Amino acid sequence: MQHILHIDASYSNERSISRVLSQDFITAWKKLHPEVAVLYRDLGHFPVPYINETWIAAIHSPPETHTPEMIEALKASNPLLEEFLSVDRYVFGVPMYGFTIPATLKAYLEHLIRIGRTYEVTEAGVKGLVHGKKALFITSRGGDYSPGSTFGEDHQEPYLRTIFGSFGIKDVQFINVNNLVLKDREQSISTAQASLQTLATQW
Repeated sequence: MQHILHIDASYSNERSISRVLSQDFITAWKKLHPEVAVLYRDLGHFPVPYINETWIAAIHSPPETHTPEMIEALKASNPLLEEFLSVDRYVFGVPMYGFTIPATLKAYLEHLIRIGRTYEVTEAGVKGLVHGKKALFITSRGGDYSPGSTFGEDHQEPYLRTIFGSFGIKDVQFINVNNLVLKDREQSISTAQASLQTLATQW
């Protein structure tokens, strides 16, 4: 049985296009693969704790040396890592805030940056340790951040490709919904919905 981790990062609820579209994709995927198990995490409404100095000390020291404070720092973090590693695919609904990803998603990803678990450092540089998995990012943007546009710089997709690539996850796809505050809003949403329905049959 395959397992999908579905994560929403928007702070909004029913107004969130990324939430609506990520759920649309999961629904379409489940119809084609009813046996799949879906784990859901709502980072926008239930954020994970930020990492801190105690957390950093804990992940760089043997478990038998951990203080009660270190143990507490890892109590929420370790299950996030194990959940991430246990699934086969990832579906993220990610709005663009300030040209990049929401702070809640960045906080979540920092829990996954674990040497010896998601990556290792070699003489050739960082080498990812997470293989054979796929990730889909459904992003929502107010303006047009497609290549060659003049609306602004996209620090959302490049960052996510880089961080997942550092984990070893190279099979990464993006459905970017641009122009949501402009006149092309409805057309952008409709185009994304059609793309997601097609992708559900191929992914």
